[in-house]
Amino acid sequence: MLFQADAPPPPQQPPAAETRPAVIAEPVGPPLGDEAPGLVRDPRRSIEGPTWTAPIRLEDPFELRSVVITAPRLSPAPTDAAFAVLKVDDQAIATASRLDEALALVPGVQLFRRTSSVASNPTTQGMTVRAIAGSGAGRALVTLDGVPQNDPFGGWVMWTGLPSAGLEGALVVRGAGAGPYGAGALTGTIQLQERTRVTSGGEYAFHAGERGAFGGQFAWAVDDLMIVGAAERTDGWVPVRAGRGRADEALAYGGSSLALRWSPGWSGGDLALRLSGYREARDSGLAGASARATGLAASATMTGASPGIGTEWRLQVWARSSDLENSSVSVAPGRSATTPANDQHGTPALGLGANAALRKATGQGGWEVGVDVRYAEGETRERFSFQGGAFRNGRVAGGAQYVAGLYGEAWRQAGDWLLTGGVRLDRWGSFDGKRREWVLATGAPTLDQTPPDADGWQPTARAAARRDFGETYLRTAAYAGFRPPTLNELHRPFRVGNDTTLANPGLEPETLYGLEVGLGGGERSAGRRPCSPTGWTGR
Repeated sequence: MLFQADAPPPPQQPPAAETRPAVIAEPVGPPLGDEAPGLVRDPRRSIEGPTWTAPIRLEDPFELRSVVITAPRLSPAPTDAAFAVLKVDDQAIATASRLDEALALVPGVQLFRRTSSVASNPTTQGMTVRAIAGSGAGRALVTLDGVPQNDPFGGWVMWTGLPSAGLEGALVVRGAGAGPYGAGALTGTIQLQERTRVTSGGEYAFHAGERGAFGGQFAWAVDDLMIVGAAERTDGWVPVRAGRGRADEALAYGGSSLALRWSPGWSGGDLALRLSGYREARDSGLAGASARATGLAASATMTGASPGIGTEWRLQVWARSSDLENSSVSVAPGRSATTPANDQHGTPALGLGANAALRKATGQGGWEVGVDVRYAEGETRERFSFQGGAFRNGRVAGGAQYVAGLYGEAWRQAGDWLLTGGVRLDRWGSFDGKRREWVLATGAPTLDQTPPDADGWQPTARAAARRDFGETYLRTAAYAGFRPPTLNELHRPFRVGNDTTLANPGLEPETLYGLEVGLGGGERSAGRRPCSPTGWTGR
């Protein structure tokens, strides 16, 4: 049953509805031997009010009629209870303007720049965890039900393609190293979870505000199909206050996305096929500086019970393509004018990947083994060296890279103790690199570089222990993670304002080694919130 805002509810409406705060981030990890309530998916049950951001939770038997669409996932990992894992629930995501804004409310989670993705250039939308060495490439791995969301060329995340209407929660793994997550999880992992329940008839939200801001999003489902869409635009604001000049303009933005997930019945387990796309256009706050980005993604995921060696398994394949146009300018003294500095008129990139996992869990412990393979290729196409009213030179730079890894992890529950440890070995490589530059007027080459191929092995590991003392627990963990350089870092020189950064094809993977100790306790109850202070060090 659904009550609209313009139709008052009937008298039998429950008198005391439970309301939830706008932002919820709670530590994951119950007393040993119980199910992990912090990891159980929290189905959306809401009465739509005048806006998306005013949901009301109802307890059974007043649950709204919903369409359930299966999302193939492994059961919550028992090892999460020993690491610094926080859950961001659906209400925190639904009430934030953008997904990255909801995630950034978790302490230490941030984009490279302080502004949200609605006002940030795509190349600065990489995310990091624990505020460790933020960069445009991102030092945290972002996944959607296991599929990496980082751009195959630059490593940043296009948040326009991840509307909150399609999500039911996120797990933020802070500093837990590579483990089962793989390359890119240098400072942690953000595991987004797509919705599995949509109110019958769909859910819709619209908003409007100052500076020409308006937009909307929806989630609709029937049988085994779910469709999620979103669109938004704003005239933006001028980011410079003191000393503003003619060079400064507003950060205008417009973007849209659409995603379809089909989960047909399958006798062997759960199956989901997903297709999504996004596009956005923005002005960068300076006259003549702007960016345009588009992308498509497809994935197929299967999970099932394993009556043989293990108890459950997952198999996933995915593909991702993207393109970026990005123009930059230099600013004259006094901010009186701008001059074109670079015209990146195309950045086509392709990412492919597959992963598989097999898990066996018993009452006292278990293990998980898996494999993860990723491939990326792309190039930047640019015009630069602006003189006499025109660009004088052209550039094409790019290459390809891969990373493939095997991992194994085990855990043991012994009374009040949880012990876990795992190892991982990855092979990485970059190849087919190139950087060509020429004079646009004549085609005469000015630079022809072919950097040597590079490859290597990267071992990582993690281990943790947790001891329960009634409702309180003490835990400690040690870990290692790594991140290979992106194609953008390897091959593309770039300029921001009056600063130029050169490419470095000799870059090797970044590594991080960390140690942490945490104390927590207190399950969520009336008037109480769980508390989990953690001390950590990383290098």
